[in-house]
Amino acid sequence: MKVKEHEQIFERWLKKHKGLLFKVVRSYAFDSGDRDDLFQEIAIQLWRSIPKFRNESAETTWIYRVALNTAITWIRKEKKNDLGKEDISDIAHILVSENHEIDERLEWIYRQINRFNEIDRSILLLMLDGFSYKEISNMLGIGESNVGVKINRLKKYLIKESEKREHYGVG
Repeated sequence: MKVKEHEQIFERWLKKHKGLLFKVVRSYAFDSGDRDDLFQEIAIQLWRSIPKFRNESAETTWIYRVALNTAITWIRKEKKNDLGKEDISDIAHILVSENHEIDERLEWIYRQINRFNEIDRSILLLMLDGFSYKEISNMLGIGESNVGVKINRLKKYLIKESEKREHYGVG
């Protein structure tokens, strides 16, 4: 693959899937510095993955797989040490949402997602984006029935927390 083609694919993927990448970053990193670090790591891994992409799965599936695996690995590394922070000011504009209005429901769901472990977060994000149990199973390398059980538990938890929120008027 030529460098120019590689760059074009990378730029297209970043532009087209910015929302997907931002969801993953926001679900795994809790402050702006960590979000910058995680986005940078995902971008690097996405860049490296381009030659391996063979169109055997949907582009979105591939990008999700790279982003989620990178986020899970990043979280494990971050727990061990907090070294190696680098500036991403050249691509920080990609992380900025065009919509500056705060949606309280969206903030609430991200707070809930942040409470889950890495695998449950991944399952929830993929489910919210409409992936089937089979697709989620393939992306995360866990059994399809396990995905179903986990989704059922996650839904029950979110319903319970949502009812509390509505009853007590808290986020």
